This record gives sequence, structure tokens and C-alpha cells, in this order.
Amino acid sequence: MLVSAKQQAMIMPIKRSERDPAAEAASGLQSAALQALRDNLHGAQVQESATEQATQQVNAATAISDNVDEAFAKTRVQLQTVGSSAPEDISSAMAQFKDYMSKTPEERLRDSILEEMGITEEEYEAMPPEKQLAVGEEIAQRMQDKAAMAQVEKAQESRSDEKNPATDMFLASL
Repeated sequence: MLVSAKQQAMIMPIKRSERDPAAEAASGLQSAALQALRDNLHGAQVQESATEQATQQVNAATAISDNVDEAFAKTRVQLQTVGSSAPEDISSAMAQFKDYMSKTPEERLRDSILEEMGITEEEYEAMPPEKQLAVGEEIAQRMQDKAAMAQVEKAQESRSDEKNPATDMFLASL
């Protein structure tokens, strides 16, 4: 096998014999110290960036917390101002509810028809007897109409509730 001298030529690192081992060690330490200094500088920049980011997040959280506290305070003030008049509203609503529940269904229906006609109970009482009679007849007619409508609706519901044998057979075949 023939080997060419050109192919086997290797470049060997040149050792400088004029440098002593102490100088080489000092050079190595110096380069290690420079690398450590670079790493510390980079680490300080990363730490500074992280500190800035954390500070921004804390500032944002503080702003949000302040906004929540402000909204809570406004809501509390509104509730206190509304709450001072609330007992009167509650007692009025309670009185209306009790009055409504004390009436018979016929009286409730009569009141709703009067309301539809745009007449209050006080106005009805203030009317002359002839007008009261006419309004009373109108109320009676409307009550009969509503009762008839309720019966028709009830009959329709009962028809729709009844089972149709043809429908049952169709559903069973599915």
C-alpha cells in the first residue's frame, strides 16, 4: 500500500518553550476570571431585568387592587344611601302584597280589569251610580269572557293530554 507524504502531514501545535508553567497558569486564571466577570455581568443584567419585570407586575397588581378597593367603596356608599330608604320601600311592598293576598280571586280579577280600563278604585267610587253600573256591567262581561277563554284552554289541554291510539301505535313501531 502506497501512502502519500502529503496526506499524512499533520500540523502539530507548537509548544513555546520560552513560557514557563507559572505564566501559563496565570494566563489560564486570568481568562477564567474574565469569563467569570462576563458571566457575573450577564447574570446581573438578567437579575436586573427580572427585578424590573417583578416591579412592573407588583405595580400593576397594586393598581388593580386600588381599583377594586375604590369600586368596593363606591358600591358600599351606594348601598348605604339606598339602604336608608329601603325599609320604607320594603314595608310599602309588604303592605301591597298583604292587601293583594287578602283579596278573593274574583276581587283580584275585578282589580285587574279596572286597571286594564285605566280606572282606579278611588275613581270608580267617585263615579255617579249610572256610570258605576255601566262599568260594573263591562267588568261582568269581561269576567265571563275570561272564564270562557279559560274553559276553552282547559278543554284544549285535556284533549292534547288524551292519548291517541294511532299515535301510540306509530310511536311503538319506531
